[in-house]
Amino acid sequence: MINKIKKELRKEADKNKAKILAGFFKTKKGEYGEGDKFLGVVMPKQHMIVKKYADKISVEDALNLLNSKIHEERMTALLILVSKYRKGELSEKKQIFSLYLKNTKLINNWDLVDVTCRDIVGAYLFEKDKNILYKLAKSKNLWEKRIAIVSTFYFISKGDVFETFKIAKMLLHDRGDLIHKAVGWALREAGKKDKVQLVKFLEENGSKIPRTMLRYAIEKFSLTERKRYLARF
Repeated sequence: MINKIKKELRKEADKNKAKILAGFFKTKKGEYGEGDKFLGVVMPKQHMIVKKYADKISVEDALNLLNSKIHEERMTALLILVSKYRKGELSEKKQIFSLYLKNTKLINNWDLVDVTCRDIVGAYLFEKDKNILYKLAKSKNLWEKRIAIVSTFYFISKGDVFETFKIAKMLLHDRGDLIHKAVGWALREAGKKDKVQLVKFLEENGSKIPRTMLRYAIEKFSLTERKRYLARF
């Protein structure tokens, strides 16, 4: 089944698109996506393949596909796990959640994180102990830190913004632009649910907030409010 998925992905490959994606996802030496390989398959095509095979492939086979050096194969594997998680019984959800966190070294670019962690890690932890997110936020691994904050989008969708603000504070001093953007994005979305809490966070931490993070966080504020915060901090 894995070979069939790989074959279908290659049918949809586009060399020109692959070159563009390799540049977009920073695959040169020293960049965050160093060495990653692309086929040039667009997301809609990957979703079509996932829809066709998700119910026919085991969690174990999806994990084998996740070990690929090809970016789109890893993305397809993760999308299959998301699909299986949504439809699975509690035991399978727990298995997928556990395997996801045991293989974060393979979830190694921002799109792989952003498209999948919310609906696996966030969904699983919503009504459970969330200490694992704080451990991830303290990780030296860029992608584990991004998983920590982006997973809280599931909580935000349910009206719970507590973890978002707590993890955002933990990541204030991170030097990575990809973390600044993710945290700012999460703060913006949390602010849609509870602007009072966002304003409180900004007032308490404004001088510590990286500029990119601040710009994302206040994106939905009025022009007057945005100018005031950018002038103050």
